Amino acid sequence: MKEPIEMSDTRHDSPQHAVTGEIWIVDDDRAVRFVLATALRDAGHTVAEFASVEDAQRALRRDVPALLLCDVRLPGADGLTLLRESRAAHPALPVIVMSAFTDVATTAAAYREGAADYLPKPFDLAQALASVKRALGEAAPPQAAERAAEPRHALLGESAPMREVFRLIGRVAASDLNVLITGETGTGKELVARALHAESARRARPFVALNTAAIPAELLESELFGHEAGAFTGAQRRAAGRFEQAEGGTLFLDEIGDMPLALQTRLLRVLAGGEFYRVGGRELIRSDVRVIAATHQDLDAKVARGEFRADLLHRLDVVRIHLPALRERREDIPLLAKRFLADAARALKLPEKHFAQGALQALAKMDFPGNVRQLENLCRRLAVIAPGMSIRREDLDDRAPRAQATGDAALPWEVSLRAWAESELADGASDLHARARARLDRVLLDAALAVHDGHRQKTAIALGLGRNTLTRKLGSSRKRRD
Repeated sequence: MKEPIEMSDTRHDSPQHAVTGEIWIVDDDRAVRFVLATALRDAGHTVAEFASVEDAQRALRRDVPALLLCDVRLPGADGLTLLRESRAAHPALPVIVMSAFTDVATTAAAYREGAADYLPKPFDLAQALASVKRALGEAAPPQAAERAAEPRHALLGESAPMREVFRLIGRVAASDLNVLITGETGTGKELVARALHAESARRARPFVALNTAAIPAELLESELFGHEAGAFTGAQRRAAGRFEQAEGGTLFLDEIGDMPLALQTRLLRVLAGGEFYRVGGRELIRSDVRVIAATHQDLDAKVARGEFRADLLHRLDVVRIHLPALRERREDIPLLAKRFLADAARALKLPEKHFAQGALQALAKMDFPGNVRQLENLCRRLAVIAPGMSIRREDLDDRAPRAQATGDAALPWEVSLRAWAESELADGASDLHARARARLDRVLLDAALAVHDGHRQKTAIALGLGRNTLTRKLGSSRKRRD
């Protein structure tokens, strides 16, 4: 192991030390140290290597590097301890944390303690060098916030797409920036929102969730902003809306793409000015709420069609976190399936079963159009009805996502519809038929209008509807040329 080079004390006070000094690598894996150190030396840096936190701590008593790269899991003290101690003693020292065990809590803890960046292993050397360049060129991060107890997050994944999701959550959770979460239905968008809240300074305040697609348009304004007594028929007393309920905390607006245009205008005013009126009220209410929104729709396309306000999208989309579909991270399916099966056994007070290797391999090859939610529901059913304590490949045949809904081959949207229906029914949903018909109408109308450039007569003919019927379905909020 190479000992760090002795330098004069003037280096501690020099604003240039982050550009000219050594880079220290702290990792117990000799191969990682060698590869990373070689790449850094080839890029013109001077490098010192350490196999343990203790070795680096002893060196820090004598000198301070320009940059510290540290693994999280190390023999003895862990990398987060070194991060915390080095940042407390030397606030200007940038630290990049590395780990092969990436999860939300660890990533967020690293950023909360003041890490300049977080590199999930295995990392691309070009990515690592770019991170080093940024860290050396940026000003020192602010002092670390007080460490809180690490929550156990429901988000799971070891695939590259999920590691990037965890990295983004860790980086933006502590800020008050609005976040837009995108991804297909069932990918876990609310779990990301809850993780952002749990890792933020607002975690002691309420987390309030509202699915804007599940509330009738005429009631949604009252749900969001509350109402005064007598504001409308049936409003017998004052009621607080979701913004008031979430005061000081986080408001999660799911399926934001379904919000009516008129209400989008009101939401924009709250986001821009931080104040609102209850429905029927005259009292101006100040709001301190972080808004996190989610959608499975293409909001940019809806903006182009005039169905979503561009200025509202800009307010919501300060940071975008995209959740990959389960088929795009198949390597995570066995991990998720094991967790879901164990959770189902605990929740239902059943003996804990396990998957045979063949069953896990079969699950990993399935598409799961309903994504993580569909996999979770499948595991619940298997926990109850699969025979024996070991779930085998043949146990999946009658319960796995099917390519056929009836005797005829099902189209992809029919498979997705079945997965959605099964998920909703498993969660005890009601009024499913009316909700499905409303969503079907909306999708067909959006698609036909887009294909025919908003021409209503052509759209009506394509859908087999009368012009008046089409106009009624579109509603007064949609403005299209004839």
